[in-house]
Amino acid sequence: MSIVAVIPARGGSKGIPGKNLRPVAGIPLVVRSIAAARSCGLIDRVVVSTDDPAIEEAARAAEAEVVDRPAHLSGDRATSESAVLHALEHIDPPAEIVVLLQPTSPFIDSAALCEAIERVRSGREDVVFSAVETFAFLWQLDDLGRATGINHDPSVRSRRQDREPQFQETGGFYVMRARGFSRARFRFFGRVGVAIVDERTGIEIDTLDQLALANTIAPLVDPNPSRHPLTSSQLEHS
Repeated sequence: MSIVAVIPARGGSKGIPGKNLRPVAGIPLVVRSIAAARSCGLIDRVVVSTDDPAIEEAARAAEAEVVDRPAHLSGDRATSESAVLHALEHIDPPAEIVVLLQPTSPFIDSAALCEAIERVRSGREDVVFSAVETFAFLWQLDDLGRATGINHDPSVRSRRQDREPQFQETGGFYVMRARGFSRARFRFFGRVGVAIVDERTGIEIDTLDQLALANTIAPLVDPNPSRHPLTSSQLEHS
């Protein structure tokens, strides 16, 4: 069964310029995603979809394949799905399982990723995505700025141990049957399962503050960066 990881990594980012090449613990985000995929021995090919020459150079230095992402799929409103669908069109032989990895998640749990792939490969589920448990009381504001509860009755303050957990996507990985994904053209279809990951690995980087936080906690989450299957020369080149 052909299993392909696709990493969408466009060059443009308004929130953090050059975001996908920003380092966490000295390793560029896109390279960290490549390393996470390669750490899972079940993945046959790692493909980076990009429109940026610098990202392409870093990806090739980390021994990933590269698919040139066209301009109409590289704007601010372009979806990750569109990049993955485009990449799948250029992969031969066709993938049977596709893994969407997002560079904005610097601490992808390779063991959890492998387990998610096994769940899809076995036929148990069609999609498995990474998430963290949450027991948070969520609120929303109306047009007048008044708050109302979303997932709870504000008049009942139940204890954490009396509540059922909910699950928040980390954005780290989405494992999908390729044929079903190509038909649905969206990452959630069929039987969807959750891969619960440690909250420390669930950080997603969209702001400079989150980037700073990732670098601060990196020694705790990833105390041995040398475990990444990258040579020092590749890291220097990246």
